[in-house]
Amino acid sequence: MIDFSQAVWRKSSKSSANGQCVEVALVGGVAGVRDSKFPAGQPVAVSAAGFAALVAHVKS
Repeated sequence: MIDFSQAVWRKSSKSSANGQCVEVALVGGVAGVRDSKFPAGQPVAVSAAGFAALVAHVKS
């Protein structure tokens, strides 16, 4: 399991002001994705390359 306890999380630039936010942090070659309303919860971990591909697909 990847340790995200010291990760630097950032919110999506498309986050709304009502707290409906997605946050992402990179640790090594792994991207952690979490709901900002539950920062203590276990993030979903995916490869950084896989996450980059997802973001590129969503943008297109």
